[in-house]
Amino acid sequence: MTKIIKQLQIDDTVICEIADALKFGKLVIFPTDTVYGIGTNAYNSDACERIYEVKGRPKHKPLIVLISDISMLDAIVDYIGPIEQKLMNAFWPRSLTILFKKKEGALPDIVTAGDSYLGIRLIKEGLMYEIIQTAGIPIVAPSANLSGSLTGTKIENIVNELGCKVDYILDCGDIESDIVSTIVKVEDEKANIIREGKIAKEELAKIVPLKEK
Repeated sequence: MTKIIKQLQIDDTVICEIADALKFGKLVIFPTDTVYGIGTNAYNSDACERIYEVKGRPKHKPLIVLISDISMLDAIVDYIGPIEQKLMNAFWPRSLTILFKKKEGALPDIVTAGDSYLGIRLIKEGLMYEIIQTAGIPIVAPSANLSGSLTGTKIENIVNELGCKVDYILDCGDIESDIVSTIVKVEDEKANIIREGKIAKEELAKIVPLKEK
């Protein structure tokens, strides 16, 4: 049975409860720095599999990973190049997802859909930061919606679609914007924009060279 927790009910005790639930592979819907996400423990293969099932998400689509501290990269990323470092310095903890070479065996293959690159975003404020920091683990968090439907911004729609399929929903009201994070991958010492979102192409171009499409 899904436990729905309203924003006014969320305190340190609830944050600890949610952090423990995530560590044990429960599925939690929560507001992120972009839209509502559906999250679980990135190290738990069965829990990540369940996210695909709940969303009806195609297995070839990887999951984005959220971290609360740069130090979390050490356990899951093989290499941080100079261009990735420039992007991190300029845009983290804003809504930029960077694809890094995954450390072999660090996370289940299902997280990256079998790819050798892992999409990561740093969260440094808000409820999601507190939860990840308390849990002490990276969290996978695709948008909280059925695959192919509207992005998870309206809490009523989220409850209707996913309310009986997850373990917790943190109801913090509607999110006004449905703009997702920008995703980039460094190729040949240039940033290739995989998906443009909150961080515009023009902003990226001021910091690093961009790969021509």
